[in-house]
Amino acid sequence: MRMLQKIDTKDIVPRALLRSLFDSALGAVDPLNCVPGFLPPRPKGRTLVLGAGKASARMARAVEAVWDGPLTGLVVTRYGHSDQCERIKVVESGHPVPDDAGATAARQMLAMAQDMGPDDLVLALVSGGGSSLITLPAEGLSMEDLRTVNVGLLRSGAKISEMNMVRRHLSRIKGGRLAQACGAAAVHTLVVSDVPGDDPAVVASGPTVADLSSPLEALTVLVKHRINVPPAVIEVLRRQPSVQRGGYGPRHVQVIATAELALNAAVAEAKRLELDVINLGGAVEGESRKVAEAQAAMAMGLRSVMTNGATPKLLLSGGETTVTVQGNGRGGRNSEFLLSLALELQGQEGIHAIACDTDGIDGVEDNAGGIIDPESLRRAGRLGLDPRALLDNNDAYTFLSTLGDLITTGPTRTNVNDFRALLIT
Repeated sequence: MRMLQKIDTKDIVPRALLRSLFDSALGAVDPLNCVPGFLPPRPKGRTLVLGAGKASARMARAVEAVWDGPLTGLVVTRYGHSDQCERIKVVESGHPVPDDAGATAARQMLAMAQDMGPDDLVLALVSGGGSSLITLPAEGLSMEDLRTVNVGLLRSGAKISEMNMVRRHLSRIKGGRLAQACGAAAVHTLVVSDVPGDDPAVVASGPTVADLSSPLEALTVLVKHRINVPPAVIEVLRRQPSVQRGGYGPRHVQVIATAELALNAAVAEAKRLELDVINLGGAVEGESRKVAEAQAAMAMGLRSVMTNGATPKLLLSGGETTVTVQGNGRGGRNSEFLLSLALELQGQEGIHAIACDTDGIDGVEDNAGGIIDPESLRRAGRLGLDPRALLDNNDAYTFLSTLGDLITTGPTRTNVNDFRALLIT
């Protein structure tokens, strides 16, 4: 974890400080740091590692580094998010739209789980992204049906809890069904949470956590957000007989990394630098534009009462905003937040901001997010950009890219969702 030396407030370099806070947050939720302290005792029998999510390969590497007995397994991560493992097989598949590689891996997982007995341990490594990465259609559905549903959900502005509720009811492995396949074996699940509230049933659609929602609730989500789905999807939801209740062996679930853990690391670093910190918490949700409007108003309100020489303030938040896509531009929710924020601030002096996805990928782009400053709109104008038109077209990526203000980390191999920080001087 990179640390700053204590500095005088007059020497603050806003961009460097904001990036350092983001790096501190990432270090706190790196699976290599989080996993070892939560591993269960070695069982009498075999140990099988199964996992899915953007952090699963890194989690598997952390397990291998400290496990003192025989170990086999399979984890699935997003293309490009693999890590070095020797005993646990790492497979890559499609995200956010599922593909056949994920379906094949899901079938393999179920087969491996069904081979385990009462003296054995299944160690499940679950993190955000798993909903797309292990997609095995429910009876009567095709992969194309699921892809259609996923695309519709992603464009709808639905909350992640709503999206994953639908996904659980359309799957043969999610909503506790993987745990059911483990039979009498003990199942110990470690979760790196990317969802507001950190409900393990929502993360990756809870492959080892019993689903207590109903098919009717899933159908209501589709109706609420006006998502057009194939008739087979409606038929599957209508005929589902009951709620899934999980498996039969001992079950234990631990959430080991969260947005709050990441924010707390940034808070500690900011306080070491003697900044005043306002932490809004790791469960902020809502449309990116609306969240930007609210945080811009808060930042400007704070600055309006600051006097010369006042201690700089830091406004922190995590969680997951959403974007209801209307245009055909490029950019994820963090980029859209920043462009919206810049338009709300209108060049207000003394306010800088960073917004990034902790997995290193904002939406489906190659950047984690970006950064803005009081000159962002003026620089955009000099470069011939129309920020309002870009926002209307959901094209925040072009705005940040043209300014040279993208933040590109590559895959971080962790995932606790968004990190936002506004520095007010």
